[in-house]
Amino acid sequence: MTPRELFLAACRRERVPRVPVWIMRQAGRAMPGYRALRRRYSFLELCRTPELALQVALEPVERLGVDAAIVFSDILIVGEAMGLSLELDDRGAPRLAGLEPTAAGVARLRTFDPSEETRFVLEAIELLARSVGRERAVIGFAAAPWTLACYMLARHPTENPATDARRLLHADPALLAGLLERIAVATAGYLRAQIAAGADAVQLFDTWAGELSLEQYERFARPATLRLLEELAAGPVPVILFARGAAHLLAAMAGLPVTVLSVDWRVDLGTAQGLLGGTRALQGNVDPCALLATVDAVDQAVRNAIGRTGGRGHILNLGHGLHPDTPLENAQAFVRAAHAVTLEP
Repeated sequence: MTPRELFLAACRRERVPRVPVWIMRQAGRAMPGYRALRRRYSFLELCRTPELALQVALEPVERLGVDAAIVFSDILIVGEAMGLSLELDDRGAPRLAGLEPTAAGVARLRTFDPSEETRFVLEAIELLARSVGRERAVIGFAAAPWTLACYMLARHPTENPATDARRLLHADPALLAGLLERIAVATAGYLRAQIAAGADAVQLFDTWAGELSLEQYERFARPATLRLLEELAAGPVPVILFARGAAHLLAAMAGLPVTVLSVDWRVDLGTAQGLLGGTRALQGNVDPCALLATVDAVDQAVRNAIGRTGGRGHILNLGHGLHPDTPLENAQAFVRAAHAVTLEP
Protein backbone atom coordinates (compact mmCIF):
# COMPACT_ATOMS: atom_id res chain seq x y z
CA MET A 1 0.00 0.00 0.00
CA THR A 2 1.17 3.53 -0.68
CA PRO A 3 1.30 5.90 2.32
CA ARG A 4 -1.81 7.64 0.96
CA GLU A 5 -3.72 4.35 0.72
CA LEU A 6 -2.54 3.43 4.20
CA PHE A 7 -3.76 6.72 5.66
CA LEU A 8 -7.18 6.56 4.02
CA ALA A 9 -7.65 2.90 4.96
CA ALA A 10 -6.86 3.68 8.61
CA CYS A 11 -9.43 6.51 8.52
CA ARG A 12 -11.98 3.88 7.46
CA ARG A 13 -10.79 1.51 10.23
CA GLU A 14 -9.68 -1.09 7.70
CA ARG A 15 -6.83 -3.46 8.51
CA VAL A 16 -3.44 -2.08 7.54
CA PRO A 17 0.09 -3.54 7.69
CA ARG A 18 1.31 -0.60 9.82
CA VAL A 19 -0.09 2.51 11.43
CA PRO A 20 0.11 5.65 9.24
CA VAL A 21 1.79 8.67 10.77
CA TRP A 22 1.95 12.43 10.38
CA ILE A 23 2.59 15.23 12.90
CA MET A 24 0.49 18.26 13.74
CA ARG A 25 2.51 21.39 12.99
CA GLN A 26 4.95 19.32 10.96
CA ALA A 27 4.90 22.01 8.27
CA GLY A 28 6.58 24.91 9.93
CA ARG A 29 8.47 26.03 12.95
CA ALA A 30 10.52 22.90 13.80
CA MET A 31 11.88 22.51 10.25
CA PRO A 32 15.21 24.14 9.34
CA GLY A 33 14.03 25.02 5.83
CA TYR A 34 11.02 26.83 7.26
CA ARG A 35 13.20 28.81 9.65
CA ALA A 36 15.41 29.84 6.73
CA LEU A 37 12.36 31.06 4.81
CA ARG A 38 11.12 32.97 7.86
CA ARG A 39 14.33 34.96 7.87
CA ARG A 40 13.27 36.27 4.45
CA TYR A 41 9.49 36.34 4.61
CA SER A 42 6.82 37.06 7.19
CA PHE A 43 4.50 34.28 8.34
CA LEU A 44 1.59 35.70 6.35
CA GLU A 45 3.74 36.09 3.22
CA LEU A 46 4.45 32.37 3.39
CA CYS A 47 0.75 31.61 3.83
CA ARG A 48 -0.33 33.88 0.97
CA THR A 49 2.30 32.77 -1.56
CA PRO A 50 1.37 29.30 -2.88
CA GLU A 51 4.86 28.45 -4.12
CA LEU A 52 6.37 29.25 -0.72
CA ALA A 53 3.58 27.44 1.13
CA LEU A 54 4.35 24.41 -1.04
CA GLN A 55 8.02 24.45 0.02
CA VAL A 56 6.99 24.49 3.68
CA ALA A 57 4.45 21.69 3.24
CA LEU A 58 6.87 19.44 1.36
CA GLU A 59 9.78 19.76 3.81
CA PRO A 60 8.42 17.30 6.43
CA VAL A 61 7.52 14.84 3.68
CA GLU A 62 11.09 14.89 2.44
CA ARG A 63 12.90 15.14 5.80
CA LEU A 64 10.65 13.02 8.00
CA GLY A 65 8.95 10.62 5.60
CA VAL A 66 5.44 11.25 6.97
CA ASP A 67 2.52 9.53 5.26
CA ALA A 68 0.45 12.68 4.81
CA ALA A 69 1.24 16.25 3.84
CA ILE A 70 -0.80 19.08 5.34
CA VAL A 71 -1.19 22.38 3.51
CA PHE A 72 0.71 25.25 5.09
CA SER A 73 -1.76 27.92 6.12
CA ASP A 74 -3.37 29.31 9.28
CA ILE A 75 -6.74 28.83 10.95
CA LEU A 76 -7.26 32.62 11.12
CA ILE A 77 -7.46 32.93 7.32
CA VAL A 78 -11.23 32.32 7.51
CA GLY A 79 -11.64 35.24 9.90
CA GLU A 80 -9.91 37.54 7.45
CA ALA A 81 -12.03 36.24 4.57
CA MET A 82 -15.13 36.98 6.64
CA GLY A 83 -14.14 40.63 6.85
CA LEU A 84 -11.79 41.03 9.82
CA SER A 85 -8.24 42.35 9.62
CA LEU A 86 -5.46 39.80 10.01
CA GLU A 87 -2.35 41.37 11.46
CA LEU A 88 0.98 40.30 12.88
CA ASP A 89 1.64 41.06 16.53
CA ASP A 90 4.97 42.12 18.03
CA ARG A 91 6.16 38.49 17.95
CA GLY A 92 5.28 38.08 14.28
CA ALA A 93 2.30 35.86 15.10
CA PRO A 94 -1.06 36.42 13.36
CA ARG A 95 -4.05 37.87 15.20
CA LEU A 96 -7.54 38.94 14.17
CA ALA A 97 -8.98 42.38 14.87
CA GLY A 98 -12.08 44.30 13.96
CA LEU A 99 -14.99 42.28 15.30
CA GLU A 100 -17.41 44.41 17.28
CA PRO A 101 -19.13 41.99 19.72
CA THR A 102 -22.62 43.27 18.94
CA ALA A 103 -25.48 42.07 16.75
CA ALA A 104 -24.48 44.65 14.12
CA GLY A 105 -20.83 43.58 14.26
CA VAL A 106 -21.67 39.91 13.78
CA ALA A 107 -24.11 40.76 10.98
CA ARG A 108 -21.29 42.46 9.08
CA LEU A 109 -19.32 39.21 8.86
CA ARG A 110 -19.67 37.78 5.40
CA THR A 111 -20.01 34.32 3.92
CA PHE A 112 -17.21 34.55 1.40
CA ASP A 113 -16.32 32.98 -1.94
CA PRO A 114 -13.28 30.76 -1.24
CA SER A 115 -12.19 30.92 -4.88
CA GLU A 116 -11.81 34.69 -4.49
CA GLU A 117 -10.93 35.45 -0.87
CA THR A 118 -8.79 32.37 -0.18
CA ARG A 119 -7.56 31.50 -3.65
CA PHE A 120 -3.97 31.31 -2.40
CA VAL A 121 -4.87 28.43 -0.04
CA LEU A 122 -6.59 26.50 -2.83
CA GLU A 123 -3.62 27.04 -5.15
CA ALA A 124 -1.27 25.77 -2.43
CA ILE A 125 -3.37 22.61 -2.11
CA GLU A 126 -3.42 22.12 -5.87
CA LEU A 127 0.37 22.47 -6.03
CA LEU A 128 0.82 20.12 -3.09
CA ALA A 129 -1.50 17.49 -4.56
CA ARG A 130 0.38 17.60 -7.86
CA SER A 131 3.74 17.38 -6.08
CA VAL A 132 2.96 14.32 -3.95
CA GLY A 133 0.79 12.67 -6.61
CA ARG A 134 -0.98 9.54 -5.41
CA GLU A 135 1.87 8.65 -3.06
CA ARG A 136 1.01 10.79 -0.02
CA ALA A 137 -2.32 11.94 1.39
CA VAL A 138 -3.02 15.68 1.32
CA ILE A 139 -4.77 17.20 4.34
CA GLY A 140 -6.63 20.50 4.38
CA PHE A 141 -7.84 22.17 7.56
CA ALA A 142 -9.78 24.90 9.31
CA ALA A 143 -10.71 25.92 12.83
CA ALA A 144 -13.89 24.57 14.34
CA PRO A 145 -16.44 27.36 14.95
CA TRP A 146 -15.86 27.70 18.70
CA THR A 147 -12.10 28.01 18.36
CA LEU A 148 -12.28 30.58 15.55
CA ALA A 149 -14.83 32.54 17.60
CA CYS A 150 -12.34 32.58 20.47
CA TYR A 151 -9.71 34.24 18.28
CA MET A 152 -12.25 36.62 16.74
CA LEU A 153 -13.39 37.83 20.15
CA ALA A 154 -10.05 37.80 21.96
CA ARG A 155 -8.90 41.24 23.04
CA HIS A 156 -5.64 39.83 24.43
CA PRO A 157 -4.97 36.63 22.40
CA THR A 158 -1.53 36.10 23.89
CA GLU A 159 -3.20 35.27 27.21
CA ASN A 160 -6.15 32.85 26.99
CA PRO A 161 -7.98 33.41 23.69
CA ALA A 162 -11.11 31.71 25.07
CA THR A 163 -11.69 34.19 27.91
CA ASP A 164 -13.67 36.79 25.97
CA ALA A 165 -15.73 34.15 24.16
CA ARG A 166 -16.60 32.60 27.51
CA ARG A 167 -17.52 36.04 28.82
CA LEU A 168 -19.92 36.49 25.88
CA LEU A 169 -21.31 33.01 26.52
CA HIS A 170 -22.65 34.31 29.83
CA ALA A 171 -23.41 37.91 28.85
CA ASP A 172 -25.16 37.34 25.52
CA PRO A 173 -25.56 33.64 24.65
CA ALA A 174 -27.80 34.38 21.66
CA LEU A 175 -25.14 36.63 20.12
CA LEU A 176 -22.47 33.97 20.57
CA ALA A 177 -24.73 31.33 19.02
CA GLY A 178 -25.32 33.58 16.02
CA LEU A 179 -21.59 34.15 15.59
CA LEU A 180 -20.89 30.43 15.76
CA GLU A 181 -23.51 29.69 13.10
CA ARG A 182 -22.06 32.29 10.73
CA ILE A 183 -18.60 30.80 11.17
CA ALA A 184 -19.93 27.27 10.60
CA VAL A 185 -21.55 28.11 7.27
CA ALA A 186 -18.55 30.08 6.00
CA THR A 187 -16.06 27.41 7.07
CA ALA A 188 -18.03 24.63 5.40
CA GLY A 189 -17.75 26.39 2.05
CA TYR A 190 -14.04 26.93 2.62
CA LEU A 191 -13.45 23.24 3.33
CA ARG A 192 -15.56 22.15 0.34
CA ALA A 193 -13.27 24.28 -1.80
CA GLN A 194 -10.18 22.65 -0.25
CA ILE A 195 -11.57 19.21 -1.07
CA ALA A 196 -12.29 20.29 -4.66
CA ALA A 197 -8.70 21.58 -4.89
CA GLY A 198 -7.31 18.13 -4.02
CA ALA A 199 -7.43 17.57 -0.26
CA ASP A 200 -7.84 13.86 0.54
CA ALA A 201 -9.00 14.66 4.09
CA VAL A 202 -9.74 17.74 6.18
CA GLN A 203 -9.11 18.39 9.87
CA LEU A 204 -11.07 20.67 12.19
CA PHE A 205 -8.98 22.16 14.98
CA ASP A 206 -11.05 22.83 18.09
CA THR A 207 -8.07 23.84 20.16
CA TRP A 208 -10.07 25.70 22.81
CA ALA A 209 -12.96 23.26 23.24
CA GLY A 210 -11.45 22.09 26.52
CA GLU A 211 -12.21 25.51 28.04
CA LEU A 212 -15.91 24.63 27.99
CA SER A 213 -17.88 22.51 30.42
CA LEU A 214 -19.81 19.60 28.93
CA GLU A 215 -23.05 21.57 29.24
CA GLN A 216 -21.51 24.60 27.51
CA TYR A 217 -20.02 22.45 24.75
CA GLU A 218 -23.34 20.77 24.05
CA ARG A 219 -25.16 24.11 24.03
CA PHE A 220 -22.75 26.13 21.90
CA ALA A 221 -19.75 24.43 20.30
CA ARG A 222 -21.25 21.08 19.36
CA PRO A 223 -24.32 22.44 17.50
CA ALA A 224 -22.10 24.80 15.50
CA THR A 225 -19.68 22.00 14.64
CA LEU A 226 -22.59 19.79 13.64
CA ARG A 227 -23.96 22.57 11.41
CA LEU A 228 -20.55 22.85 9.74
CA LEU A 229 -20.36 19.10 9.15
CA GLU A 230 -23.88 18.99 7.73
CA GLU A 231 -23.10 21.93 5.44
CA LEU A 232 -19.78 20.37 4.43
CA ALA A 233 -21.28 17.11 3.14
CA ALA A 234 -17.77 15.87 2.41
CA GLY A 235 -18.98 12.46 1.27
CA PRO A 236 -16.14 9.92 1.09
CA VAL A 237 -13.47 12.41 2.21
CA PRO A 238 -12.48 11.75 5.84
CA VAL A 239 -13.09 14.50 8.37
CA ILE A 240 -10.83 14.60 11.44
CA LEU A 241 -11.85 16.49 14.58
CA PHE A 242 -9.12 17.49 17.03
CA ALA A 243 -9.83 18.95 20.46
CA ARG A 244 -7.29 19.74 23.15
CA GLY A 245 -7.94 19.23 26.87
CA ALA A 246 -11.31 17.74 26.05
CA ALA A 247 -11.39 14.32 27.69
CA HIS A 248 -14.63 15.33 29.43
CA LEU A 249 -16.19 16.06 26.02
CA LEU A 250 -15.22 12.82 24.30
CA ALA A 251 -18.66 11.22 24.42
CA ALA A 252 -20.28 14.38 23.03
CA MET A 253 -17.74 14.57 20.21
CA ALA A 254 -18.11 10.86 19.45
CA GLY A 255 -21.69 11.47 18.35
CA LEU A 256 -20.64 13.94 15.66
CA PRO A 257 -20.51 12.69 12.05
CA VAL A 258 -16.73 12.76 11.76
CA THR A 259 -14.49 9.97 10.50
CA VAL A 260 -11.62 10.35 12.96
CA LEU A 261 -11.36 11.75 16.47
CA SER A 262 -7.94 13.18 17.28
CA VAL A 263 -7.21 13.33 21.00
CA ASP A 264 -4.49 14.90 23.12
CA TRP A 265 -1.96 13.13 25.33
CA ARG A 266 -4.19 13.27 28.41
CA VAL A 267 -6.69 10.82 26.90
CA ASP A 268 -6.01 7.08 27.18
CA LEU A 269 -6.26 5.68 23.66
CA GLY A 270 -7.54 2.31 24.81
CA THR A 271 -10.29 3.92 26.87
CA ALA A 272 -11.24 6.19 23.97
CA GLN A 273 -11.34 3.25 21.58
CA GLY A 274 -13.66 1.40 23.94
CA LEU A 275 -15.93 4.42 24.27
CA LEU A 276 -16.18 4.79 20.51
CA GLY A 277 -17.07 1.11 20.14
CA GLY A 278 -15.35 0.78 16.78
CA THR A 279 -17.42 3.54 15.18
CA ARG A 280 -14.60 6.04 14.68
CA ALA A 281 -10.90 5.92 13.98
CA LEU A 282 -8.55 7.59 16.46
CA GLN A 283 -5.64 9.93 15.87
CA GLY A 284 -2.85 10.71 18.31
CA ASN A 285 -1.71 10.98 20.93
CA VAL A 286 1.96 10.99 21.94
CA ASP A 287 2.91 13.81 24.32
CA PRO A 288 4.81 16.40 22.21
CA CYS A 289 7.29 16.73 25.08
CA ALA A 290 8.35 13.12 24.54
CA LEU A 291 10.04 14.36 21.37
CA LEU A 292 12.15 16.72 23.47
CA ALA A 293 13.72 13.73 25.25
CA THR A 294 15.89 10.96 23.80
CA VAL A 295 15.45 8.89 20.66
CA ASP A 296 14.86 5.85 22.86
CA ALA A 297 12.10 7.69 24.72
CA VAL A 298 10.50 8.62 21.40
CA ASP A 299 10.59 5.00 20.25
CA GLN A 300 9.00 3.79 23.48
CA ALA A 301 6.27 6.46 23.34
CA VAL A 302 5.35 5.39 19.81
CA ARG A 303 5.19 1.72 20.74
CA ASN A 304 3.08 2.49 23.81
CA ALA A 305 0.58 4.51 21.77
CA ILE A 306 0.21 1.87 19.08
CA GLY A 307 -0.03 -0.85 21.72
CA ARG A 308 -3.06 0.82 23.31
CA THR A 309 -5.09 0.58 20.09
CA GLY A 310 -3.59 -2.51 18.55
CA GLY A 311 -3.15 -0.37 15.46
CA ARG A 312 -6.77 -0.79 14.33
CA GLY A 313 -8.28 2.45 13.11
CA HIS A 314 -5.32 4.41 14.44
CA ILE A 315 -3.39 7.26 12.83
CA LEU A 316 -0.30 7.99 14.87
CA ASN A 317 0.24 11.64 15.70
CA LEU A 318 1.12 13.84 18.62
CA GLY A 319 -1.40 14.96 21.21
CA HIS A 320 -0.88 18.54 20.05
CA GLY A 321 1.53 20.40 17.78
CA LEU A 322 5.23 19.79 17.38
CA HIS A 323 7.30 22.00 19.72
CA PRO A 324 9.44 24.47 17.77
CA ASP A 325 12.62 23.31 19.51
CA THR A 326 12.05 19.61 18.78
CA PRO A 327 15.33 18.11 17.51
CA LEU A 328 14.98 17.07 13.88
CA GLU A 329 16.42 13.64 14.66
CA ASN A 330 13.68 13.05 17.23
CA ALA A 331 10.94 13.95 14.77
CA GLN A 332 12.56 11.56 12.30
CA ALA A 333 12.75 8.89 15.02
CA PHE A 334 9.03 9.33 15.70
CA VAL A 335 8.13 8.54 12.10
CA ARG A 336 10.74 5.80 11.81
CA ALA A 337 9.43 4.07 14.94
CA ALA A 338 5.88 4.10 13.56
CA HIS A 339 7.04 2.60 10.27
CA ALA A 340 8.89 -0.16 12.12
CA VAL A 341 5.86 -1.55 13.98
CA THR A 342 4.28 -4.29 11.90
CA LEU A 343 0.63 -5.07 12.71
CA GLU A 344 -0.91 -8.51 12.76
CA PRO A 345 -3.08 -9.23 9.70
